[in-house]
Amino acid sequence: MIAVLDYGGGNVGSVLKAIEYLGLSAERVDQPAALKSADKIIFPGQGHFGSMMKGLAEREMLIPLQEAFAEKKSFLGICLGLQALYESSEEAPGVAGLGILPGCVTRFQGVFKVPHVGWSQIVLRPDTKLFHGIADGSFVYYCHSYYGPVTPEACAITEYGQSFAAGIEMKNIWAVQFHPEKSGEVGLKVLKNFLSR
Repeated sequence: MIAVLDYGGGNVGSVLKAIEYLGLSAERVDQPAALKSADKIIFPGQGHFGSMMKGLAEREMLIPLQEAFAEKKSFLGICLGLQALYESSEEAPGVAGLGILPGCVTRFQGVFKVPHVGWSQIVLRPDTKLFHGIADGSFVYYCHSYYGPVTPEACAITEYGQSFAAGIEMKNIWAVQFHPEKSGEVGLKVLKNFLSR
């Protein structure tokens, strides 16, 4: 079962439609028991880091998520779903993230316009599976004010005043800062790569 995690926010409907367009079916999941039975988990996040972590906690999703990581279930984070993987975020001081990636999510400073909205290019790591079949320098669609730092797990990078992690890949855990469901053929290919793994 493909679970699209619903913590009370995020583009759940758009992601479900994109999966349906690819000829597959997925379920909106907002209960820990259903999350535990999933084979693949997609976490589309949108909004405020603190509200997201609170929503996960209130729905008792935090422990099942950690168990899913430990069980090496396939996981794809989208936008705030990528930022959740870091230890913390400047957007919500004192609120812990999932701690899968080291570092703190940071707000854009001294750059063009915040939020970063629109199409930007990605620079890809040559061996990436998440972006297999996608040309280096492709454009994807963003809408965010905060970004995750580039770590060794980054398989795609975008420049917007500073470099940030556009995609991360670490065995069973993949994530993207952009919105694949709004990124045309490139975004659909990312989803397809994840769903066919």
